[in-house]
Amino acid sequence: MLDALSDRLQNTFRRLGSSGRIGEKELDEALREVRVALLEADVNFKVVRDFVARVREQALGQEVLKSITPGQQVIGIVHQELINTLGGEQAQLLKADAGPTKILIVGTKGSGKTTLAGRLALRAKNEGGRPLLISTDFERVAASEQLQVLGASIEVPVYAEEKEAPAVEVARRGIAEAKRQNATMVIVDTVGAVALDDDTADALAALADEVDPTEVLIVVDSMTGQEAVTLAKEFHEALEGTGIVVTKVDSDSRGGAVLSVREVTGLPIKLITTGERLEALEEFHPDRFASRVLGMGDVVTLVEKARASMGERDVETVAKRMRSGQFDLEDFLAQMEQLKSMGPLGGLLDMLPGAGALKSRLGGVDFNDGFFRQSEAIVRSMTLAERRNPELLNGSRRRRVAKGSGTTPADVNRLLNQFKDARKLMQAMSTGKGAGGFMRMLGM
Repeated sequence: MLDALSDRLQNTFRRLGSSGRIGEKELDEALREVRVALLEADVNFKVVRDFVARVREQALGQEVLKSITPGQQVIGIVHQELINTLGGEQAQLLKADAGPTKILIVGTKGSGKTTLAGRLALRAKNEGGRPLLISTDFERVAASEQLQVLGASIEVPVYAEEKEAPAVEVARRGIAEAKRQNATMVIVDTVGAVALDDDTADALAALADEVDPTEVLIVVDSMTGQEAVTLAKEFHEALEGTGIVVTKVDSDSRGGAVLSVREVTGLPIKLITTGERLEALEEFHPDRFASRVLGMGDVVTLVEKARASMGERDVETVAKRMRSGQFDLEDFLAQMEQLKSMGPLGGLLDMLPGAGALKSRLGGVDFNDGFFRQSEAIVRSMTLAERRNPELLNGSRRRRVAKGSGTTPADVNRLLNQFKDARKLMQAMSTGKGAGGFMRMLGM
C-alpha cells in the first residue's frame, strides 16, 4: 500500500528527525523531497502545493524550528496535515430514516463497481441485514451474470433481467421486488463510463432520480491515478455524490488518487478495498491511513481484523504460546489459515509500527498467495511429530518433505529458517519488546 511513497517519506523524516537543530534551509530541503515524492506518487499538483505550504507555514509560525525536537514536531505537523487532506474524520455510510437504504454505485469501467456491490451486500448480510442487488448494466458483456454469481456465492438475492431495458425501468421493478422481499438494503450496480459525456450523465441522473438513493458512491480505481480523480469530480457534479470508495488500494500503484480525491471532489472517502476477497472491504479512517503512509502503523485496524478472524479465545491462546516460546509449525499452519482470511500478509505487516524493519528481519519474504501455498504444502508434507518439533528435520527428512511438497530442499531450509526467525520475533512482540507488543495487545 503506497510502499514507494511511504519508504521515501520515512527516509526523509528519518533524516530530519535525527537532526539536532534545523533551520529554514533544512526544512525547505525536506519539504522539497516531500513535494517530489507526492508528485511522483501521482498526487494532484494543487493538493501537493497546498499541503506543503500548510506544513511550512505551521512549522515557521509555531516556531517549531526553535524547539528542542524540531524534526519530530515537523513530522507531527505533516501527520496532522495528511489527516486533514484525507478528510479529517471518518465518514460513515448513511442509512435511510424509513424504508430500505438504497445505494447507487457509479464510476469508471473496470474500477470494481460490480465487485463492490457484492462486498457491500456481504457486509450488510453479516450485520444482520437483508440486502438485494440490482443490475442495470446491459452494456458490459455478462455484467448481470457476474453480479448473479457474486450474489449466489454469498446467498444474497439479485434482481436482473435477461432482456435489455432502460436502466430506469429495471431499477423501478427491482426496487418493487425489494419491497416485496422486505429488503433492508438495495444496492444498484450501474453502467461504467470511460468519459462522462452528456448522454451518460443524463442517463445516470435519470436513474438516480428514480432510485432516490440514500448514498451515491463514486468508485475510484487507485491504479488509474489522477484521471480517475478528475472523472470522480465530474460524477459528483452530475449526480451529487455522497461518498468515495477507493478500490485496489493494496496494488503496487503509485496511489496518488487516495491522497487527492478528498480535496479535489470535496467528498469523504468512506470505504477502501484492500484485496481480492469479498471480505476485503474496510471503513476508511483518515488518521489510521496517514499513520500507515508515514510508517507509524495501524495497530487498531490490525487488532480489529485479528479479533474478527480469530475470535477472543484463539487470540489469547496464540498470545500465550508465543510468550512461552511453544509456537510450533502446527500453530504456524493454523495461523496461516487465519491470516489468509484477514487479507494479504504484506498489508498486515504494514499495519505494524516499524513495518519496514520487521520485513527486513524476516528476510525480505515476498508475502503473497504463492508464499502461503508453498509454505502450506511444505508443512503439510511433514509428520505431526516434525511439525511439533522442527529440530527433528535432518537432511534426509528435509529431502523427503521437499519431494512430498513439490519443492526443493532449499525451499524447505528457507521456510524453516524464516520460521525460527519469526518465532523469535513473535516472542519479542508478545512480551512487548517489539512492534509495540502487538500480540500482547491482542491477548488483552
